[in-house]
Amino acid sequence: MIKIIIERRIMPGLEEEYEEAAREAMRESLGARGFVGGESLVELGHSDRRLMITKWRDMRAWKEWYSSETRTRVMQRLLPLLTEEERIRIYEPTAH
Repeated sequence: MIKIIIERRIMPGLEEEYEEAAREAMRESLGARGFVGGESLVELGHSDRRLMITKWRDMRAWKEWYSSETRTRVMQRLLPLLTEEERIRIYEPTAH
């Protein structure tokens, strides 16, 4: 199991439009093979900063989604709303 942390900064005034596009992206990812779950967070006091935390079965499932036509399509709607490129970090459980 891996977790993908995505940080995004939204252009001021476009938060509502972003929320709509982000909900669509999350809905689309629900159908992706290997998608386990996810949540979207807003930073307290900074409505332009968002954090997406998604959980995937494995790296292969994430890469398949990341390069999919579906993600490309939903990102075409999201990207123009951002002030900078999204930052993606990939985490895995520590070995015990």
